[in-house]
Amino acid sequence: MLYLALLGLGVAVGLPIAVIGAGLGQGKAAAAALEGVARQPEMASKLQTMMIIALAIIESLVIYALLMFFMLQGKLPQFTAEQALQLK
Repeated sequence: MLYLALLGLGVAVGLPIAVIGAGLGQGKAAAAALEGVARQPEMASKLQTMMIIALAIIESLVIYALLMFFMLQGKLPQFTAEQALQLK
């Protein structure tokens, strides 16, 4: 029973943590790229390319977390309300 509780907790908490972390990382990457462009405008195209690659890598981690979310969600048993009340 503890296994199912921890699995449910992982499914419910894991994806939001991954999304929040990715959002913070993407914001920091974009801020750093904009700061670099402000300092050296002639490097804008190179910085933009590197930023897009970095954002794609960060976003791929979120897609992986979403995939794991769906895989773990499939492992959870399906209960009706009556069955859930009988477990107590």
